[in-house]
Amino acid sequence: MSRAETDWVIALAGNPNVGKSTLFNWMTGLKQHTGNWPGKTVELAQGVAKADRSVRVVDLPGTYSLMAHSREEELARDFLLFERVDVVVAVCDATCLARNLNLALQALETGKRVVVCVNLLDEARRSRISIDLRRLEALLGVPVVGASARSNQGVEELLRRARTCPLPRFALPVAYPAPVARAVDAVAARLNGGSLDRRYLAMRLLDGGEAFWKRAQAQLGVPEEALRQARKERAALLAAGYDEDTWSDAVVAAIYRRADEIAAQTVRHADARRLEGQRAVDRLVTSRRVGIPLMLLLLMLVFYLTIAGANAPSQWLSQHLLGLQGGFFSALQAWGAPLWLADALVNGVYRTLAWVVSAMLPPMAIFFPLFTLLEDLGYLPRVAFNLDGALRRCRACGKQALTMAMGFGCNAVGVMGCRIIDSPRERLVAILTNSLVPCNGRFPLLLLLIAMFFSGANSVATAVLLTAAVALGVFATFFASWLLSRTVLRGMPSAFALELPPYRRPQVGKVIVRSVLDRTVFVLGRAALVAAPAGLVLWLMANARAGGMSLLAHGIAFFDPFARWIGLDGTLFMAFLLGFPANEIVLPIALMGYLAEGALVEAGDALQLRALLLANGWTLETAVCTLLFSLMHWPCSTTCLTIYRETRSWKWTLLAMALPTAMGLSACALAARIL
Repeated sequence: MSRAETDWVIALAGNPNVGKSTLFNWMTGLKQHTGNWPGKTVELAQGVAKADRSVRVVDLPGTYSLMAHSREEELARDFLLFERVDVVVAVCDATCLARNLNLALQALETGKRVVVCVNLLDEARRSRISIDLRRLEALLGVPVVGASARSNQGVEELLRRARTCPLPRFALPVAYPAPVARAVDAVAARLNGGSLDRRYLAMRLLDGGEAFWKRAQAQLGVPEEALRQARKERAALLAAGYDEDTWSDAVVAAIYRRADEIAAQTVRHADARRLEGQRAVDRLVTSRRVGIPLMLLLLMLVFYLTIAGANAPSQWLSQHLLGLQGGFFSALQAWGAPLWLADALVNGVYRTLAWVVSAMLPPMAIFFPLFTLLEDLGYLPRVAFNLDGALRRCRACGKQALTMAMGFGCNAVGVMGCRIIDSPRERLVAILTNSLVPCNGRFPLLLLLIAMFFSGANSVATAVLLTAAVALGVFATFFASWLLSRTVLRGMPSAFALELPPYRRPQVGKVIVRSVLDRTVFVLGRAALVAAPAGLVLWLMANARAGGMSLLAHGIAFFDPFARWIGLDGTLFMAFLLGFPANEIVLPIALMGYLAEGALVEAGDALQLRALLLANGWTLETAVCTLLFSLMHWPCSTTCLTIYRETRSWKWTLLAMALPTAMGLSACALAARIL
């Protein structure tokens, strides 16, 4: 149903993590993805209300304010200003009402019809927090509805009151600093009457840019004299010490003071000890002494569970998938396929696909749900908080820590997750450095190297050393971010609001479904898409001969001198090159080169593999350099494709490949000189 066919438009506005998308789903019957950090969804979701087909519901991006300092804020602000909106539903979290009233007060300043929805009342009751909704309604002068969106409580009443909402009974005053208030009044005096409050529009003109002014002039009829006055007042504020940041801080501080005053009159905490207990947990989790070690311990535990749980399923999948090769080969021959074609399809395409699926699926099926459980619990924003200081010293954004964590599962997912970063410069920094965090595609090689040369069969020692290797990758990410921020992506870190949501009991069923469908299947599908043609190329290189040697052997001989200079050998370097489609096939390709086979080779157990590698000239130096190069080299083809799709630039995609490669080559050359 189009906009013209609906006679009432409801816009849902609110901070991230307040259940706004859940409300939208109940209202419209659609299934929007929800997340526990800002920026998870940055587009506008729209739907028609199930209970009233004449009502269109718009789910605005989760945002902390309407001052347009991020893409989410700009989208929300522009929709409320320039699109038809009959009523704004300001969704607030009942467990932290004072913080959430900030956006509700800004919505009230627009002069539009507003309904305040106090959501998550069930969680507030569990935390023994009570809210006087009638008192809140009297103080705000607009309808207030309590709701528990997860259980569909209060949704029908919210829709009914939004459909019949009157204009606000009075203008709620916010005590802005005198210079700010004078500037707003001076610009407001030059504005015409309209559906928007003149003081609110004046405020937006004062903190908007030239592009916003042109749009306001074209669509809202803002007169030229008002724009001239806005320029004049901005110059006066700048002279008075109100630059862009100072202006923003002053406005936000005034709104938060008013929100605190209202919350103090309407919110009661019956269980102060429980609230203090949650705060004590946060002080521990985010402390300088405990926060980072706890983060490393949790990471180690996730790796241990992934390692211990994925071994048997991976072996079972590999055994059964590879066991089907004979049947496929016979079927192709029965259909009249030439011998070479059957061999290429089975030992090239299918065998490579089987390797990728058996190596990727079990660890992803374990890692992604564990990662999503930490997300649902509310722990991941604490990780970003803990790493924010280090990232800011690198002139990067603290939310990059979240994208790094996503990269442990798959770098392509981590690159897509960089959308949560508002600043274009900092988003690029995060995209270009994400592949320095090892994904689960590199874990099999890292695990085998650690087990064969350093930890033996001890799973705990393997998990500890793998965590140390990951920490090295994180350090490399920090260094690369620092380097980019002082060269091709110069700039200072921007300010951002990072919400520390309350700890919540994870919804295990939804976590499993979301992690399997949204992440595991999606990533596996992309990997399979590039692995199939890669298998054919591998088969051709291993079986096509020139001068008495296969093309693979020619490539190994060509790269061998350079590879030995950096502590590897030609076979390993060729394996990394041909493993570009998927990191999972690097080790099988190397074995294929060592054994001069025409198809990918199974690794066997660690002892047999170690004996094979030692027989082919491996030393401790080779193992260390291989580990370093596995941590730092070009991203896989899936990640490169994702980088291009996110940046729409071959320049940034090539830089994302060149930067980790240069770091890996340098680290290997240094290690080879030392060892």
